[in-house]
Amino acid sequence: MDDYGLDMDEATRVIDSADVLVVRFAILDKRLLVDIRTDDHDGPLIAVVDKAGSVEERFKSLKKLRPRFPLPEKIMSFMWPRHIGTFRLSGLAQRITDRLVSVGGEEMAAQAEKAFDELAGREKREVATAIRGGDSYQTLWERRE
Repeated sequence: MDDYGLDMDEATRVIDSADVLVVRFAILDKRLLVDIRTDDHDGPLIAVVDKAGSVEERFKSLKKLRPRFPLPEKIMSFMWPRHIGTFRLSGLAQRITDRLVSVGGEEMAAQAEKAFDELAGREKREVATAIRGGDSYQTLWERRE
């Protein structure tokens, strides 16, 4: 463990070696899906996807997203316990981007940035909802009129 709350060496190894990777974020119900596999028709994929209810559900959703590809032997995953901004500062977001670019070309950098921006926007809205006490959150303090 280090300052980020997880084993950064292990997270780096997963990013560098996984064909398919899912990153879970502490307060989001969305996930970052990275699929490095390519063929003659499709390049690598980075996408913000719904949380899966099970491993089987994740494999089914991946098959729906990438029908030309066989199911991978495994889907690697790790939980990022901090904010998206910290994920970027840690260098892990850049490491994912660099791997995508090395396999799929420079246009993958823009796709990765779009995915990270989407996650950051969702996180910002989730924090605002938590502060206001919306959805499944309760406020600790309320203004008295």
